[in-house]
Amino acid sequence: MEPSFPSQRDQVAAALRQISAGYAALADAISADPAQAPEESRYRSLISEWGTRGLTRAEASALFRKHGFSPQAAGGWARGDWLEVHADGRRYLTERSRQWLAEQEPSDDTDA
Repeated sequence: MEPSFPSQRDQVAAALRQISAGYAALADAISADPAQAPEESRYRSLISEWGTRGLTRAEASALFRKHGFSPQAAGGWARGDWLEVHADGRRYLTERSRQWLAEQEPSDDTDA
């Protein structure tokens, strides 16, 4: 049995997808509003607004856009275990996302 290698066509398609993602990131970078909140702040806002509810793909995309992220970022979040798709087809934040948000909250036990 011969080893199964990706065909040249598959390799070209994969390379084009990488180029396309790079162009999207570049477009986002040059069109970013300098007055926009820092990325970490936008993560906190997005996760806080999302909460524990399940969102459809369209709702999740709209929320990412609202907070200044590309809708395609949701795929990276899913691969990174920040969100997951349940059997109902909705997207939910994982425990990892909720834990990260909790760690960002200032603690009340500061010495005054």
